[in-house]
Amino acid sequence: MEHSDKKPVKPRTTTEKQALVNRLKRIEGQVRGLQNMVEEDRYCVDILVQISAIQAALKKTGAAVTERHMKHCVSHAIQHGDGEEAIDELMKVLQQFGK
Repeated sequence: MEHSDKKPVKPRTTTEKQALVNRLKRIEGQVRGLQNMVEEDRYCVDILVQISAIQAALKKTGAAVTERHMKHCVSHAIQHGDGEEAIDELMKVLQQFGK
């Protein structure tokens, strides 16, 4: 997985960071629960329901990060004449969500 060395135009507040970390910790707990379900040979449908819940939680987290990026980083780029590049970058990463 590739990543950039770019920083957000407006750093996340402590509250924003904590909200994201809390979401990710909940997802981590869900994944551990899923692993336990597999190890305990739980019913397939129960496992699938848990997978669906994890996917929904990840999508919601991704949507929150995307919204913040658009409101701060993309907006800033547009105001400073770099909108096309910022939009192309965002569209490229959003296409990954559809795979």
